[in-house]
Parts: sequence; structure tokens; C-alpha cells
Amino acid sequence: MTTADRSDRADTSRPMADLYDVINRRRDVRSEFTGEEIDTETLYRVLGAAHSAPSVGLSQPWDFVLVRDEATRRAFREHVLGERNVFAAELSGERAKTFSKIKVEGIVESSLGITVTYDPDRGSPAVLGRHAIADAGLYSVCLAIQNLWLAATAEGLGVGWVSFYREDFLRRLLDIPSGIRPVAWLCVGPVRELAETPDLERHGWRSRLRLEDVVHDGKYRHDFTR
Repeated sequence: MTTADRSDRADTSRPMADLYDVINRRRDVRSEFTGEEIDTETLYRVLGAAHSAPSVGLSQPWDFVLVRDEATRRAFREHVLGERNVFAAELSGERAKTFSKIKVEGIVESSLGITVTYDPDRGSPAVLGRHAIADAGLYSVCLAIQNLWLAATAEGLGVGWVSFYREDFLRRLLDIPSGIRPVAWLCVGPVRELAETPDLERHGWRSRLRLEDVVHDGKYRHDFTR
């Protein structure tokens, strides 16, 4: 192998190494946002990556609502903190103590919110591939969210998925039609850093499972603990 051959091989392997690096650096961001604006070109590269996600029957059932208005974000944050209290009231003992240290959102600290929605009627009535698995469209939206998250990480941005909300509240807040489901509010923006250890692991809420604990060869095995 010549020096040129080795150089070419190294060049083609670099994007793969970069992809794995982005996957491993991705974090669910809460406290690290700087509040700086995202330039328009970067934002639309990230949205373009999300829009390039695979979708069942090429239905592309997602939409992206960009939320910059401070009053809207504060109203959503108040709702989220109320739901956080609802969950906290269900806990006791060590779980309650651990959860009390965990921040569940960065709604006003981030640069903007992106609400990702699911339109089950897009591509209807015949959505190729969805006849047997009704949730395939929802899975497609989740793939778009993952693309957005990884692209944002590659761009040096942080993303935090807020899940402490009632869908009807968010639908009313953003004037989302009744047939469309709000799947995620994502806090997005520049960050001081991405944490080395995910928040829930760092606070002791849960530990990451080993890969060998979740890989089944041939058939699902029942003789292991999670």
C-alpha cells in the first residue's frame, strides 16, 4: 500500500469516526445553555438534517414549530414546572431526594424551542408500510428528532427534550390543530459545554445498561436481569 493509498483510506474513515464521536457526545441538555442566538444558516442545516430522516411511505409526517417568543416560553415553563411537581409528589424516600436535584428543562435558558409534531393524515389514506403498524408514522417523527439532535451536536449546539407536559396544553399554546400531535418540545441553542456524564447518571437516577444485557441472539432470552 502506497502513502497515497493510506492517506485516501484515512480520509474516507474520518466521517465514520466523526459520526461515532457525535453519537457519544450527544447529551440531553438542561443547564449548559448560553442563551446566544443560533445563526439562520446553522439552524436550517439542522432542520434540513431532521427533514432528511426516513419516513414510512415517504409520508414525512413532521412539522417544526420554532418558538422564540419569551412570553410563550415562560408560559410553557410554568406548565412544565407544575407537571414536575405532580411527578415529584408520587415519589418518596431516596427517589424523591434524588429527583429533587434534577433539572428537567432549559426552556428559557436556551436560544429557542422547537416543537416537533406528528400529522397522521399526511400521505393518507394509503400510507405505504403503515397498515400493520399504526405507530410507524410516530416512529418516523422520532427519527427526524434524532437526526436533528445529532446534527445540532455536530454544529456545537445542545438539545434538551422536554417531556413534562400535557399535549393538550401545548396544542393550545401553539395553536396546533386537534388532529396533529405535539411529540416533543426541544430546547436548542449554543452551550458552554456538553457534560461528560449524562445528568441522570451523574445524579444517580439510573445507570446505563451494558450492551450485552440488551442484545439477544436468535430469540428473546428471559434469563437475565435489567
